[in-house]
Amino acid sequence: MEKTAKIIPATERNLKNHISFSLTVKNALTFTYRALLKTIHNPETWMDITIMPIMFTLLFTYLFGGAIAGSIKAYLPTIIPGILIQTLVTSTGTAGTNLREDTDKSISNRFKSMPISRMAPLVGTLTADLVRYAIAGIIVFGMGYILGFRPAAGLGAVIISILFMMMIAWCLSWLFSFLAMSVKSVTAASTTAMLIMFPLSFLSNAFVPTNTLPSALKFFANHINPVSYAVSAVRHILKKGTIDGNFWAALIAAAVLLLTFVPLTYVTYKKKG
Repeated sequence: MEKTAKIIPATERNLKNHISFSLTVKNALTFTYRALLKTIHNPETWMDITIMPIMFTLLFTYLFGGAIAGSIKAYLPTIIPGILIQTLVTSTGTAGTNLREDTDKSISNRFKSMPISRMAPLVGTLTADLVRYAIAGIIVFGMGYILGFRPAAGLGAVIISILFMMMIAWCLSWLFSFLAMSVKSVTAASTTAMLIMFPLSFLSNAFVPTNTLPSALKFFANHINPVSYAVSAVRHILKKGTIDGNFWAALIAAAVLLLTFVPLTYVTYKKKG
């Protein structure tokens, strides 16, 4: 005799109204894989982490090296960490744009109708960019090596510097994701991101010393801009092989970004679509 499945009324089912942490991680990894596939099938999106760092390294090194440091070789310890942070800051802006494109195309509405973690699309998409950040770091230091840059602290310091900058960039990407979710269009998201990227990159000590800046700009570059702390920390790691106060200041700034913009991005993302 065949057994028939017993149908349990919805009112009597013991359904969970939350997603477990393990399932959230699994969902996020699925979206990470999705984002990586999108990137692989759109090679033009790799230009900002491949062509641009090579171009800017050559441009800044040969254009400003002699004027600022006296020689190209003497300028490399200054410019390589600066090019790295500029490349990563520029790359973080694309993460928010990608999320906004999913929202405008109503793809995110499909995700919201699924029994998955609501944080998974956000975390997964931004986590996939860690691969891009790692590739950018390898290319920047590779260019530095070709031009003659030899960090005194060795290869281990280079690896630590790349990992440190990847973490800073990932935290910063939440800011750009929030901005992308807050504006009216993808175009506005890209424009807003650029308005933030340029002050962060160029009003810092990434490319030139800040001692000749006007007082207000000098104060911003030395004490407010987290990019300056991150760049100074990397320079110290590459030279001494140790961490200093700038390292911890950059970590604190990254933690503030996470605590502020993760919930803001999540709430804004839920309201979109």
